[in-house]
Amino acid sequence: MTKRYCLLLDLVDDDQLIREYEDYHQKAWPEVIRSIRDSGILSMEIYRFGNRLSMMMETTDEFSFSRKAEMDQTNPKVREWEELMWKYQKALPGAKEGEKWVLAEKIFDTKDEKYGNY
Repeated sequence: MTKRYCLLLDLVDDDQLIREYEDYHQKAWPEVIRSIRDSGILSMEIYRFGNRLSMMMETTDEFSFSRKAEMDQTNPKVREWEELMWKYQKALPGAKEGEKWVLAEKIFDTKDEKYGNY
């Protein structure tokens, strides 16, 4: 069994910075990718519309955001990556202090029985 999460974030609304951000993600650092996988994230995709980002993650049942945060704090390359990404990212309104990606609430699923079989 796997879990699925959707997280949201805005980028600084600047075309050059958005291009740089996308370039970094086309060649993400191997240490960052390894950390993602080691934390129990099976797949991660990021989508963009304008300066709004949506991240889709599929994880193992054992995955936890707190464990991932602990792992990141002890990994110098991941910390370096995250600090670099702040140049491009800005927190969504309503995000907590220092919070980047915010968890979106799932409000609809065609697989949910309450919607019936169409």
